Amino acid sequence: MRADRLLSLVLLLRNRGRMSASALARELEVSPRTVLRDIDALSTAGIPVYAERGRDGGFELLPGFTTDLTGLTADEAKALMTASSAATSESLGMGPAFASAIRKVVAAIPQPHRVAAQKVAERVLVTQGTWLTDPKPTDPFLGLIQQAVFVGRRLSILYASESSGPTWRIVDPVGLIHASGRWYLVATDAGRERAYRVEKIEDVRQVDEAAVRQPDVDLGAVWERLRTAFRSPREPLVVAVLVRAEHREELAERTLGVLSESPFDSEWVRLEVAFGGDSHAGEVLWAMGENAKVLAPERLRVAMESRARRMADLYE
Repeated sequence: MRADRLLSLVLLLRNRGRMSASALARELEVSPRTVLRDIDALSTAGIPVYAERGRDGGFELLPGFTTDLTGLTADEAKALMTASSAATSESLGMGPAFASAIRKVVAAIPQPHRVAAQKVAERVLVTQGTWLTDPKPTDPFLGLIQQAVFVGRRLSILYASESSGPTWRIVDPVGLIHASGRWYLVATDAGRERAYRVEKIEDVRQVDEAAVRQPDVDLGAVWERLRTAFRSPREPLVVAVLVRAEHREELAERTLGVLSESPFDSEWVRLEVAFGGDSHAGEVLWAMGENAKVLAPERLRVAMESRARRMADLYE
């Protein structure tokens, strides 16, 4: 059972120090690939496992980490409780066994840390059917954001909107949600509930003010509310675009539909396509790079040109 294996993995590293994936696999009677997935699960849950590369490399715990449950620190208790949420345990394949193990762990957590740990667990949600991944190189602020979510501090974030470019805004963090391989910060901005893709946050500063938020939160309900709002019927944005003929299908499958099509020359095709809005259009067309060119509407052309100029200035 995976819960037992995860605990055994931690104990092996605690008692023996650095071990290679193959050595751990032999001890646990699983494949090296399974060990790597278990290491990812532990790291995501906050257990400080890190890798040393090279000939004598392997995995080990940070010095000072303790598995003595009666000596759990506040941070260790929070890490365990965050990992114990139903969505997280199911996503990691732990299921009922892990839930049972966590109940025993909770009973052993020192009382002063228990309530705080349970509150922290409410602030992280991993949606069903997704894979937990390490933060991307473009997610350097995830740790600072997580800290603000846990302690309830306001954040000042520089967020890149497709329609207006990066702007600073003060938000009150509500929680973190992992869905479809991405981390989202759920926060209120001037009282309005929003989800920000962490990878699109360009800078973060913690504000020395308490976040204005409810003491309890149901992130599952929040996520469903945000998804419903995003999928609700809205007036589609019709965009006229030139696309290289060999990339026509690539563009078409990322839109709401192709409304019209006509040849432009031997290299380009002119399409009228529907998007869910400026943000949807901007994200898809920017990803197309030099293989697509916006003809209309003018505001989208201006937004794309402005973004391209900022990128060019950055690399000048």
